[in-house]
Amino acid sequence: MALAAGSLAARAQAKWDVVNTFQIGGEGGWDYATVDAKNNRLFVTRSTHTQAIDLSTGKVIGDIPGQKRSHGTALVPALNRGFITDGGGSGEITVFDMTTYAVLGHIPTMPDSDGIIYDRSANLVLAVSGDEGKLMTFNPDIDPKSGKIDPPIDLGGSPEFLAADRSGKVYINIPDKNLVDVVDLSSRKVIARWPVAPGGHNVGMAIDQKDHLLFIGCRDPQKLIVMSTEDGKVVADLPIGAGNDAVRYHAGQAFASCRDGHLIVAGQQDGKWVVEQIVNTADGARTMGLDGAKNTIYLPTAEAEPLAPGQHRPEMKPGSFKIVVVAKQ
Repeated sequence: MALAAGSLAARAQAKWDVVNTFQIGGEGGWDYATVDAKNNRLFVTRSTHTQAIDLSTGKVIGDIPGQKRSHGTALVPALNRGFITDGGGSGEITVFDMTTYAVLGHIPTMPDSDGIIYDRSANLVLAVSGDEGKLMTFNPDIDPKSGKIDPPIDLGGSPEFLAADRSGKVYINIPDKNLVDVVDLSSRKVIARWPVAPGGHNVGMAIDQKDHLLFIGCRDPQKLIVMSTEDGKVVADLPIGAGNDAVRYHAGQAFASCRDGHLIVAGQQDGKWVVEQIVNTADGARTMGLDGAKNTIYLPTAEAEPLAPGQHRPEMKPGSFKIVVVAKQ
């Protein structure tokens, strides 16, 4: 991965480093990781189940079964409920109790239900269907056994991850179009489509609500795009590693986790966004959860089997799943 020349000096001031690795094991791959900072937990989807991991000990303290192809978890602490997107089959969202981890019910959705967040300002759970090209919404107090999602919003492409501001707008990556869709929740319509060039195939996304910025991880070309939420203007583009799948923002820094084993840390210097640090994590560590209060990042990954002829993605070595812990020193 190439670094901009101006970022090399900043890299010497690095303050983030790998401080621990939790050996988790268990069956299943992994996708998005969601931190429950108040209760010191990390929720990680594991294909057919979702694990809750204690962030002090690295021990599995809960396991939510019954998914076909789980992707992400959204938490609503006020209702003590969690919501897991299951993209397998016709698609559904698993509703669970955050204390007991008991499954409360399953809400029918759409195939390839994937990215999911809770928008506290709108009091809505927001999820996307990649195959159907829709944004799905519902109130978190939905009846978990008989409830139905709101009429879906057409996005005109295959969505990935998303972010919400405090004014009723949702920003959604559309990687097959190299666009960000802007959805107004009150009118339930796409009101703008913004190109991510010079990036492309945009996957990870985070938002700085205070300064009205999106941070967008792109796979082709491999870029971290900094975009204004006011007009879609790209204010910076920075090099990142291969296979980005998640982006986070905290306290003036943006983080992009990449499958090639690099965590990119970006910040501002003299009013310009630069790469401040590249943390060597582990191969496959493409997603992450961030605990801002503890300045700690948790990256799921596993050891890989050698690639077979014609194989593009390696198989995971059984029992090798782990969480790489990166902290600010």
